[in-house]
Amino acid sequence: MPLIEHIMDSDLERLALDQVVPALLDQGFFYVDSFLGDLVGDIVLDQVREMHRSGMLQDGRLAATGRVSRTDIRGDKTAWVSGPESGCEAINFLLTLIDKLVSLCICRLGKSVIRERSKAMVACYPGNGTGYVKHVDNPNGDGRCVTCIYYLNKNWNATEHGGILRIFPEGKSYVADIEPLFDRLLFFWSDRRNPHEVQPSYATRYAITVWYFDSEERAEAKRRFRNLTASTVQEGSST
Repeated sequence: MPLIEHIMDSDLERLALDQVVPALLDQGFFYVDSFLGDLVGDIVLDQVREMHRSGMLQDGRLAATGRVSRTDIRGDKTAWVSGPESGCEAINFLLTLIDKLVSLCICRLGKSVIRERSKAMVACYPGNGTGYVKHVDNPNGDGRCVTCIYYLNKNWNATEHGGILRIFPEGKSYVADIEPLFDRLLFFWSDRRNPHEVQPSYATRYAITVWYFDSEERAEAKRRFRNLTASTVQEGSST
């Protein structure tokens, strides 16, 4: 369902209420193909490629450490963008549409109000056989509740190129293999319900990821961090 510049809000509402919400509640993930359409998708891809060419993408960091890069755990290169930056106009348009779509889902998902999301993580696996080992985006209640990934890989052949996102839904007897196909948008719960991995990629693999925050959980996570920081400072001053 190509979503061009003049998309009607009613189209997004139908997608949200008829497809995204039921799938998230039932199986914990959902994807839609041809989200932007070829024209706009191509512009987003061009902007991401330019970021890659210009050296903006750096080795991906581990969330638990913040500053440590471990290519044996994750082999992507990333950059964080808000959207309004120069050269990110089409990326910003994509983010605006995803924001609208998620806002339409909120009241039906049984979550507290989602008031914020992360910046967009633009990521590239360079095609040298690297991936990302099995992990959970939010294992410890940091506030992230919904992960959204937009894929940008034309003519992708998973048999040849690998790069599948494999989800291991909690309590299910199956796995879900999501190919990172051009103009595909994926949603899944960010917490322990959806451990997942990126299998080794043998061609350049691009994606844009954003995380939407549960307001109450996010506020509690920030409170814990402030308390931990204050405790650490206090212990340091007493030694």
